[in-house]
Amino acid sequence: MRRAVDVVIGTPIYRPGAYIIDIFMSNQREVQREYPSCELVLATNEIDLVSELEQMLDSYGLAGKIILYDTVKPGYAKSKVWNIACGREAIRQYFLSQTEARYYLSIDADMVYDPAVIKIMKTEIQGYDVVFSGYPLRDFGIGLTGAGCMMVNRETLEKARFRCLEFKNGEMMSEDNLFEMDSFRQRRKIKKGVFLRASHYKKENDVEHVEPQPIGMYRKIATSALLRYLLIRGSLIVKYNIPRHLWRIRWRMNKSIGNLIH
Repeated sequence: MRRAVDVVIGTPIYRPGAYIIDIFMSNQREVQREYPSCELVLATNEIDLVSELEQMLDSYGLAGKIILYDTVKPGYAKSKVWNIACGREAIRQYFLSQTEARYYLSIDADMVYDPAVIKIMKTEIQGYDVVFSGYPLRDFGIGLTGAGCMMVNRETLEKARFRCLEFKNGEMMSEDNLFEMDSFRQRRKIKKGVFLRASHYKKENDVEHVEPQPIGMYRKIATSALLRYLLIRGSLIVKYNIPRHLWRIRWRMNKSIGNLIH
């Protein structure tokens, strides 16, 4: 009899990015203990990594599956974001075709989460279709819009897919940007905040943490679904990632002001 799964947790994974794989798997074991009706789906485009990951699922006692996918991209494409976008899309297709789960929780393999992450995110998504919980970015503060901690209901995944764009000038639009835009265009209700504890590892011994916290009015406006939609749509027209560059400018200005004060 097939195990009942209410939530699929999924992330792309590849060998260079698996530098905290033991920490990650231990955290996912805690998550599954807190919420047994879930499974972990790892998507990789490295065929030699599949058996290793399957063995790790077994050794940690995790319910889950390894998906092998191909990275399909234009000949001029150079960004590794294509690997991530194709991996997330492979998980979306698995979710819709192979499970009857109600929710998909998108995470990253270089992060660990509050073991109660599913319970917390399921509470926050009530009355909404997509929920983003903030987490530390690699270089620019706390992000509220990435797929590193995002819960999506089944109805939204049936309409919006994961894709990315790379312009010939080298500018990129990542899969989480375009997924947010497509979801808003379909009139899906989107919620953002910092709802749970999360840690992001830059390296095995270099980690940033975030705790649940309220967000100020400026952040609410700057990350509102409508403004984000307009900025992302504008980025596609001018072939320039406006949201990313605006965020970097704001972060550097805040950091400079903080250094002057102290």
